Parts: sequence; structure tokens; C-alpha cells
Amino acid sequence: MIDQASVPSLTGSTVRDGSGEKIGKIAQVYLDDTTGQPEWVTVRTGLFGTKESFVPLAAARVEGDELVVDVPKDRVKDAPRIDEDGHLSEEQEAELYSYYGVSPGAFGSDTGPTEGYATTGTTGYATDTAADTSYTSDRNEYGTVGRDTSGPTTDEAMTRSEEQLRVDTEQVEAGRARLRKYVVTDTEQVEVPVSREEVRLEREPITEANRDAAYSGRDISEEEHEVTLHQERPRVETEAVPVERVRLGKEQVSGTETVSGEVRKERVDVEDDSGTLRDRDR
Repeated sequence: MIDQASVPSLTGSTVRDGSGEKIGKIAQVYLDDTTGQPEWVTVRTGLFGTKESFVPLAAARVEGDELVVDVPKDRVKDAPRIDEDGHLSEEQEAELYSYYGVSPGAFGSDTGPTEGYATTGTTGYATDTAADTSYTSDRNEYGTVGRDTSGPTTDEAMTRSEEQLRVDTEQVEAGRARLRKYVVTDTEQVEVPVSREEVRLEREPITEANRDAAYSGRDISEEEHEVTLHQERPRVETEAVPVERVRLGKEQVSGTETVSGEVRKERVDVEDDSGTLRDRDR
């Protein structure tokens, strides 16, 4: 059972639904005006935890340092939006009862429903006049009107709070790069010097040096003389040789991005007989 003694440990605790899915963190605990027992908690939800949704403590239980509620996460996120001013009016509480499908009798001690709530198990308030009077009383067990989330007794000052955006960064995978090599074929032209032999007719006169060779044959005859000609021809071969090393590297590039979120601020007005005075400094 969740009672008044559990209130200090509830604030700031993580809230999960019955399937174990995280809903958010507890911001405030709301007590019943008559019994002083915890009835509702507000849970911060949303991207930056800027929204507070009311969650009933009926059938809720504490497991370790977390609160497990008998309400699915999606239902909590879509709950009616009610200003968290430290006190729920009768109309606001009736709206929450209707939305979650619970009755006032669902809260209270283990021995039975709290006085002033419906005991039939139906959603809504009791039709009994005395029960309605007991329930709608705005005085709590300390004798003060309303409910002060700072404590049952306070000094002459009031704390004004506001929400601030807290932005952080996280490392996420943005893409992948891979190094791949493949083969392409190009045509190259190279000039290669080559040489060849060509026939050249050489004539020489008859001299004393060659006279014997000149008169050694027949005077008149037919002859053939053959000469083999040679030439150079280009020969192409390929050879694979290393030319360079290639690797992938990473560099850090910094930039700025603009993010936005809704924040709530408390304003303070002063009311007297002459009218409402606004806090102009804020």
C-alpha cells in the first residue's frame, strides 16, 4: 500500500507501466484532502519532460526505487491536460476518474474505501449528499484550505519556479564509407625506336685488289645473289607494380544546430481590494 510515509521516496522516481515500459519521472504527489493519503502523481513525459500527466495510484505498487502503475504508457500520455497548481478541483478530479475508468473508492486503505467516495465500483462520485459534502471539502487534515505542494505549513514567501531547457548531445551512426578497388582498362601509346635493313646497290670499279675475283667466272652468264634483310619489331608486355597506398581516414567537423522546446514558467500576481497587480519584473 502506498501511504503518506511513501511520499518523500516517490518524488523523482521512475514510473513504469505493467509491461515494464518507462513512462517518465514523478514530479508531484497529490494527497486526498480528507484522509491525507496519496491519490495521484504527476509524471513528466514528452521529449524534454516538459509535460506533466496525472496518473492514479490505484493498484500501483513500489518495486525497488520505481513505481509500477496499472495504466498503459499510451493512456498516460493522452490523459487530460490539467494545470498542476497543487490542488485538484472536484471537476478536474471527476474528469480524471472518468478518463481512467476508476472510482474514488479505488483509493484508500486496505480495510475499505475512503469516506466520501463511491463504494459501488462505478466511475464518478457518490450520489449520497453527505458523501459529496465530505469529499468536496477543500480543507485538509492540517486545517488549511487547498493543498500546498511545498508542505503542510509554509512561511510568508512563495517559491516561483520555471522550467529550463537542458540540451545534451549523443553519438549516433550517420552513415558508412568503404574502400573498394576495381580494375579498368586504358589504352596507352608509347613511341618505340625501331630499325630495319634495306637493300642498297653498291658499285665498285675493277681494281688490282678485286681483279682476280672479277675475272674468276664466266665471261657472259646469268647469276642470282640473295641477301637476308632484318628489321626490329616492338614487343609489348605488361607488369604489375605497386604505385601507392590508399586508406580511409576520419576527421571531426563541428557545426551548430538549433533545437526548441516548450518550457513553463510560474507567474505571481498580487490581489487586493483595488484589483490585481501584475509582477512586471517578470
